[in-house]
Amino acid sequence: MTKPIELLRDGRKDELWQMCCGFLNLKLEEFMIIQKRLLLEQIGMLKGCELGRRVMQGAMPETVQEFREQVPLTTYDDYLPELVERSEDWLPAKPAMWVHTVGRAGEYNFKWVPLSERFLHEFERVAGGVGLLASCNAKGDFLAKEHLKTLATMSSQYYGSGVVGHLMQQALGVDFLPSNFNMGGMAFQEKMKAGFQEALSEGLDALGGLPSILVYIGEMFKQGQISIDSRFVLSRPKAFARLARALVRSKLARRRMLPRDLWSAKVIVGGGVDSALYRDRVEELWGRRPLEVYGGTEGGLYATQTWDYEDMTFIPNLNFFEFIPERERFRWELDHSYRPKTVLLDEVREGENYELVITNFHGGIMTRYRLGDMVRISSLRNKKLNVDIPQMVFHSRVDDLVDIASLGRLTERTIWEAVENTGIPYVDWVARKEIIDNKPALHVYLELRGDYIASEESVAVATREQFRRLDRRYRCNFYNLMGDMETVLGLKPVEVTLLPRGAFAGYNSQRRAQGAGVGGMKQPHISPSEEVLSLLRVPRVRVEAAAVTEDERVSAP
Repeated sequence: MTKPIELLRDGRKDELWQMCCGFLNLKLEEFMIIQKRLLLEQIGMLKGCELGRRVMQGAMPETVQEFREQVPLTTYDDYLPELVERSEDWLPAKPAMWVHTVGRAGEYNFKWVPLSERFLHEFERVAGGVGLLASCNAKGDFLAKEHLKTLATMSSQYYGSGVVGHLMQQALGVDFLPSNFNMGGMAFQEKMKAGFQEALSEGLDALGGLPSILVYIGEMFKQGQISIDSRFVLSRPKAFARLARALVRSKLARRRMLPRDLWSAKVIVGGGVDSALYRDRVEELWGRRPLEVYGGTEGGLYATQTWDYEDMTFIPNLNFFEFIPERERFRWELDHSYRPKTVLLDEVREGENYELVITNFHGGIMTRYRLGDMVRISSLRNKKLNVDIPQMVFHSRVDDLVDIASLGRLTERTIWEAVENTGIPYVDWVARKEIIDNKPALHVYLELRGDYIASEESVAVATREQFRRLDRRYRCNFYNLMGDMETVLGLKPVEVTLLPRGAFAGYNSQRRAQGAGVGGMKQPHISPSEEVLSLLRVPRVRVEAAAVTEDERVSAP
């Protein structure tokens, strides 16, 4: 079976583009034919394995319509304990590898997902396509070159966020810097210092990963926290010349040296829920706008920007897509026994929000799986590029997880435990992600109990300290991954607003007056709406500031 790297080495650019990016030429009808054909293959594999039959609850669908009518929607809990125990005998296909992401504090530290050999084969082509799109100026006009020097800023290949980079390496033959980046025991800053030194001699063509991390690395360099060994520079003429030119550029611009003064990056790929917040700073530091992709551990890549760097196009051959309309999700929130209806990609409407549901192809196991993501269909096609596939932007998380800069996900339990462990007497709290001073933060709204007096800053400091301790206990990857990013990026990942005395009692009174029954009295702790915040007597200016969080984040590039 031909691989992308073989076509690249042979100079067969047109065939390589068609293999990796040909889905952009599909008509929507053709896109749906691929989706339905691959789903029927997958249904057959699910019927033949123990875990597949269990998550389908004994249903034996023969058609796509029967599958959607008979098979229930699932969450990760429906795959326990088999996935966290990595039990291969229960799966539709033997895994070629297992990848993982952060789990749920106190329940399972890692969320493990199997990837079959066939899935990885298709995923490699998609990852290669992302590399081509990130390096091209027009359709088919991409940088075709093996051995692009790439700074190894991504996670391990066994993390969901690292798989794309490692498959791109296989597809396009990139060279990671530092060359020994896979060696264990090397701290992140040491790895970056070694990578920068090699790049001074060999050049730097590409980088990718979470945009917040790319900004972090660039700011560390700008602030002198990644120092370059003078002996190394003096012993290598190319490094010395590159550094001298960069010093001249920065002096002429009357500013500190930036990575873009040293290198002219040809490929930058970024992904994560806060990509839009950091993309301008990535471009400022590194000299090129990152190509945004949307994906996850449970299904690889779902959508990607193209060479216009605007909204994202869905990818047809890794997962079957279903969409829960916002109104259907709202009905389910009021009554969890309600089974929300879904629509397919050829039924979505422009300007509406949907919760995304995926079913893995190629022997994966995630079946009608609720990702917990809300996406917005920004248009039904990309008219400028004549791409006949609906376009999307990431809108928000809709489950009980709060994602901050894609560095960690907090559950209601984790937040509750952190607040409780401060020892500060309180009545109740609500929390949600907000964009404060153009930076993501967990904003906790809390009412103190009785006559206890404390400042908002002291409560925030105490809460931040408890998150640090919970990281050591649960490995929930909130503070331990951030490290000194608070200082370098100016992040203040936990903000606290103290509510007026009687705020929660007043909320209950108002809900009673509105006719809410006992079940509708309790406010949601995670991601409260504007209405809930107003009933809790949050000052209006704070509510309005919070209202722009996701819309601002997903504005077009």
